[in-house]
Amino acid sequence: MNSPIQQLAINTIRTLAIDSVECAQSGHPGMPMGAAPMAFTLWTKFLKQNPEHPKWYNRDRFILSSGHGSMLLYSLLHLSGFDLTLEDLKNFRQFGSRTPGHPEYNHTPGVEATTGPLGQGVAMAVGMAMAERHLSAIYNRAGYPIVDHFSYCICGDGDLMEGVSAEAASLAGHLKLGRLIVMYDSNGTSLDGETNLSFTENVGGRFEAYGWQVLHVENGNNVGAIESALEAARLETERPTLIQVRTIIGYGAPNKAGKSVAHGAPLGRDEASAAKAFYHLVSTEEFHVPDKVYEFFQTIKEQGKQREREWIQLFQNYKEVYPTLADQFERITNGDLPEEWDSALPFYDAGGKMATRVASNQVLEALGQRLPEFFGGSADLASSTKGKINGGGDFRAGHYEGRNVHFGVREFAMAATANGMALHIGVRPFVSTYFVFSDYLRPALRLSALMGVPVTYIFTHDSLAVGEDGPTHQPVEQLLSLRAIPRVSVIRPADANETAFAWKAVVEERERPTVLVLSRQDLPILEGTACLGKNGVEKGAYVLSEAKGEAKALLMGSGSEVQLLLGAQKVLAEKGIGVSVISFPSWELFEKQSQDYKNQVLPDSIDVRLAVEMGSSLGWHKYVGRNGKVIGVDDFGASGKGAQLVEMRGFTVEHIVSQVLELLGD
Repeated sequence: MNSPIQQLAINTIRTLAIDSVECAQSGHPGMPMGAAPMAFTLWTKFLKQNPEHPKWYNRDRFILSSGHGSMLLYSLLHLSGFDLTLEDLKNFRQFGSRTPGHPEYNHTPGVEATTGPLGQGVAMAVGMAMAERHLSAIYNRAGYPIVDHFSYCICGDGDLMEGVSAEAASLAGHLKLGRLIVMYDSNGTSLDGETNLSFTENVGGRFEAYGWQVLHVENGNNVGAIESALEAARLETERPTLIQVRTIIGYGAPNKAGKSVAHGAPLGRDEASAAKAFYHLVSTEEFHVPDKVYEFFQTIKEQGKQREREWIQLFQNYKEVYPTLADQFERITNGDLPEEWDSALPFYDAGGKMATRVASNQVLEALGQRLPEFFGGSADLASSTKGKINGGGDFRAGHYEGRNVHFGVREFAMAATANGMALHIGVRPFVSTYFVFSDYLRPALRLSALMGVPVTYIFTHDSLAVGEDGPTHQPVEQLLSLRAIPRVSVIRPADANETAFAWKAVVEERERPTVLVLSRQDLPILEGTACLGKNGVEKGAYVLSEAKGEAKALLMGSGSEVQLLLGAQKVLAEKGIGVSVISFPSWELFEKQSQDYKNQVLPDSIDVRLAVEMGSSLGWHKYVGRNGKVIGVDDFGASGKGAQLVEMRGFTVEHIVSQVLELLGD
């Protein structure tokens, strides 16, 4: 039996959700109404946080993966004393409000992750748990558990239908992430009707097979049963826990409870009033919060403040005993860089050859020695993508200090968990796979951009030069499609030196993800990149080789094609035609530059321009103009020798020269 104050607080959470959705005439009331008891129990009995300092480092992390039920989270944030007012709740889903339709990271105080695309919240919680285990293994010492918290998540049926949650749950079970607890709002209802239209599996059995502890609460309104399940979950140190809580969507609405109509639309004024009557509330006033409820949550707030004070004292003691570790911990959690960190960047002499994936691995190894926060891995391709820290050790169950994560063939979960790691703070995650498989993880990359987290994506095997693996493995549209995602920096370096400078840009970026697009094949180390590339790469484009005499045309491109542009420049010079070669590794970085700089690189006086890139030609027309041309790839590739395919598609010095001559009318 719930106590009177518990029931009053739970019903207040429900009515705040009902009223906010009704006021906005938009939203999802059903989930908060059904899940309020489980969320209330977690937040008031277990969740370690300080509403006055939402970013306190050793707080427990909480993710509402069922982001459509955002009013559940907003109501709890308001009642718990976070900087979210009743007026903010009244502005739910309105333009410019702090209570958007789905939770948004860095927008609403206390929101730990942007959620709404179902399943990704579960995966981000897994990433947070991975970061917690890794950092605790590195920094904790006997008597000084400075990294010591849980990662909690509330998800629904839809989350567990999505493949990304299955990928992430499988990984979590394998890694034995005992500090991960997922509460499953099992209401058997989705937007189109009962979930048994498409979803009849034994979810608990599936998670047990993954290696999880699975607990059941048959009555989702029973706070005592939910509390007991959470206590049991916290005691399990070798397995993550799924708590399946049976709930009723829209609980309390007499004509809509348990039905899909309660999922994604306002209840309507009459149904809302009937629900409040069902809850036996004294006041039916909209947005009414009884004083007793505020007083109850105030005690929770005071407990959070005390917990932070205790942790601050613990850390001060730790700092006296382990000053070097403490200084490093403070640096990485503040996002600062050590002095002269970039002195570790390698430089390469012109004339040699090296695949940019190999150069990337060398840079990552060098930086990894200076930056212990580097942490990540590959989707079962590290030996090929070189996306690993040599000598960094493997991150695995019982050996969480390792820095190389074996994600398995789980591209989507790899990227989504990396988002969770970045959100956790304390690690700089990187992930890697073949460029063409970026399609598998694109929704997570989009969330990286939306949240502004600095995840690094290493994509190798970047063009038709992949060769014999054929069109399924040869990227064509991927380069353009990733450039189209706002707030993502896509960098395709031309050689080993540009790769090193691309990594410099990665390390210095703190507010957006970066994509590195790298070659499998060896590329010549070009004359001038060691010097000019230092500033040129971070600006997105630069003149790598000036025309001898007057420039009659501009040649521009990225990656492996830049070497061809330099070859064409030489042939054209022999014909008495001067052209300038522009290395163009990143459109996004170039667009951030001043107009003066853009004019220096692409002077208006030269309108004969040719862009060369082994990807879709779309988008290059912005830079070549009406009188220019693009040599690109606008159809799928084929299976064959890489060099043969490249030549057949016109990526040769001879073809570039002929196109320039045609543009010039010669």
